[in-house]
Amino acid sequence: MKTRIKQLFLLPALVAGLCLMPAGRVTAQAFTNLYSFTAEGYDSAIETETNRDGAYPAAGLIVSGNTLYGTASGGGTNGLGTVFAVNTDGTGFTVLHTFTALLNSTNSDGANPAAGLLQDGGFLFGTAQNGGMNGNGTVFRISTVSLSFTNLHSFTALSVPYYQGGTNGDGANPAAGLALVGVNTLYGTAEHGGTNGGGTVFVLNINGAGFTILHTFTNNPDGADPAGELISSGNTLYGTAGGGGNGGDGTVFALNTDGTGFTNLYSFTAFSSVYFNNSDGANPDGGLVLSGNTLYGTTHSAGTNGGGTVFAVTTNGTRFTNLHPFTGNSDGDNPYAGLIISGGTLFGTAGNGGAGYGTLFAVATNGTGFTTNGVGAATLHTFTNTPDDGFSPHASLLLSGNTLYGTAEGGGTNGSGMLFSLTLPTPPLTITLSGTNDVVTWPTNVLVFTLQSTTNLAPPVVWTIISPPYAVVNGQNTVTNPLSGTQTFYRLSL
Repeated sequence: MKTRIKQLFLLPALVAGLCLMPAGRVTAQAFTNLYSFTAEGYDSAIETETNRDGAYPAAGLIVSGNTLYGTASGGGTNGLGTVFAVNTDGTGFTVLHTFTALLNSTNSDGANPAAGLLQDGGFLFGTAQNGGMNGNGTVFRISTVSLSFTNLHSFTALSVPYYQGGTNGDGANPAAGLALVGVNTLYGTAEHGGTNGGGTVFVLNINGAGFTILHTFTNNPDGADPAGELISSGNTLYGTAGGGGNGGDGTVFALNTDGTGFTNLYSFTAFSSVYFNNSDGANPDGGLVLSGNTLYGTTHSAGTNGGGTVFAVTTNGTRFTNLHPFTGNSDGDNPYAGLIISGGTLFGTAGNGGAGYGTLFAVATNGTGFTTNGVGAATLHTFTNTPDDGFSPHASLLLSGNTLYGTAEGGGTNGSGMLFSLTLPTPPLTITLSGTNDVVTWPTNVLVFTLQSTTNLAPPVVWTIISPPYAVVNGQNTVTNPLSGTQTFYRLSL
């Protein structure tokens, strides 16, 4: 009896009496250049580099159906960035918005979006680091249907430039994306400004009303310069500050959604001025992910080898773990972005290292077996600064099905950055009969899969996680199930 694999990570295993179907072959990972931004040319009228579609994507992507949405921090017809959409196969690239030209550093909509987008219904929400009515950035909204653009908030003028410690009432230069809590409330961070010059946490409604400052950073002990997006759990927000804190190298913090109860969960320690290293890392500029009572994140510098770290900290701040210190070699160097999590696997990007141009990596949530292809190699992908794969991945990844999507800020076919996808490897499933049980096994690796089953592949298919979870027997992940007399299909899912 012959069958075929219906989709990646899917093994049809018919369990009817004693009839068991064998696993398929391992599918190799495949890196694809989905889209390369076009070459820029100098526009003497506005004294900047421009193109038609954008350049230097510094933020990650989001997905809706078969459409990816993102931002480019430069390029476009005015050289100040774009918001774009593209199909998941790389076709159908469309510019949704080109940021308008600056006059004395100001405009109506913002400039240089360095953060990813948030989708709610038919609208995309985002931030622009610069531009706006006072030159210090904006919070904006775009309709995916009409493409109408709304400036929800322009950050106010600073007393002096931010690099001189400039202050204002609301913050300046938002470098992170937004978090939606409830049905109509957006939360975000501004990297600079505020009454102390160290940045702010803010909230506003999805229509732009009710803008309020929840917290103004003081540098010590709470931190300064928050550049990562917030996450929420119940009535609590969690985030990172890239600087400040007790050691001067950044913090992990929590506060309530009403602005009360600010807590410094962890302050990164001071690093050696000679070797630029310490035990825990420094400068957490990316956002966090939450699993259970544990927050996971990255620091882009310091750590044991000076190349940054992947860390975990409990939500009450009582336990901190350095899961992986980057070496700058095969594993990468300087992870600037936050992580994503699937099951027991963390996925991320390192902006440098590898062959010198950055890597994609995965690490188990317990910190063991640093790898990225699931079979013991050093990385999922090493960027080489060739037209096919670009360089400097500075943004977090998106996992959709078994495919990672992301951006490289540089390189690509025209040197202006690119969008990529990476199909993850498929471990082989093996099914054997043992008495009145079927035994399902697959190789152990850092990509932590869950075994799921269904009795019918006719749509709509409902997959159920097999419980109890696997045990490791003779070096294989193993699940033993009693024969039921009913056909059963198995798959592995991230």
